[in-house]
Amino acid sequence: MTAEKIAELTGHGNPIFTLELSQKPGILFTGGNDKGLVEWSLKDNSFIKVIFPVQASVYAIHCPAGYPLLFAGLRSGEVLVFDFIEQKIIKSLRHHIKPIFDIRSVNHKKELLIASEDGTVSVWNLDTLEIVHSFTVSADTVRCIAISPDEKRVAFGCRDNQVKIYDLEDYALIKTLHGHTMSVFSLTYSIDGMHLISGGRDAQVKIWDTATYQLIKNIPAHLFAVNHILFHPTQPYFATASMDKSIKIWGSDDFKLYKIISREKGYASHPLSVNKLAWNGDHLISVSDDKSIMVWNITI
Repeated sequence: MTAEKIAELTGHGNPIFTLELSQKPGILFTGGNDKGLVEWSLKDNSFIKVIFPVQASVYAIHCPAGYPLLFAGLRSGEVLVFDFIEQKIIKSLRHHIKPIFDIRSVNHKKELLIASEDGTVSVWNLDTLEIVHSFTVSADTVRCIAISPDEKRVAFGCRDNQVKIYDLEDYALIKTLHGHTMSVFSLTYSIDGMHLISGGRDAQVKIWDTATYQLIKNIPAHLFAVNHILFHPTQPYFATASMDKSIKIWGSDDFKLYKIISREKGYASHPLSVNKLAWNGDHLISVSDDKSIMVWNITI
């Protein structure tokens, strides 16, 4: 496996916390500790525009399939809804009063899930943009959301070190997973739905079997917090991004380490925390506290 940096996009003046691919191919959105949410072209790796200004840091961006909408979750607890057709913010979802850390959609239910530092998750109707439900997941922050490929279950990673599994039909608690010794920062289901992978501030990556939710493997993956975990859309690999400034690529069937992208390994990579990743085909996109976006061509 080889990794080659093919682009570095600059323009943010502060750390970048999150990114999201648009529903429209070749478009990327980024947000962070700046005063705006930024649109980029991945076709020629260039800045397009600041789509809208924000009054608080952006911690989460979500573009639901089948809707011409972008949701931006802010440190203030507000979620801004941008309509691509009207080219403007059409609504502000005001429910949470503490930071929004993750936003995901449940396609078959046409619902949006928003996770907050207040320990609750709010559920919104994607058609009406009205709140449907809100429930308490943790006495502390809910940091991340993962939805199973069959959309039957949802996992929440919490600051109290726990992972909570809920039924997506009625939002009933199914299981609480214990294992991490610090906050759970990232969660993802494998493409086949057989595994749930969690990463935490404890620098560990844990592999859970989704049939029983038993822990089947623990990987001391990084030196510092695991900020993000993301499966390749078609190949049997997943990538992890860490506060230790590195990106690592692992096998999703054998859980072996195949690649380390870091300055120590000779790459002109991020000198500060790597916060979020996106796969665009075989291109891996990373954003960092160093204010830059890097595009890596991964040859498997």
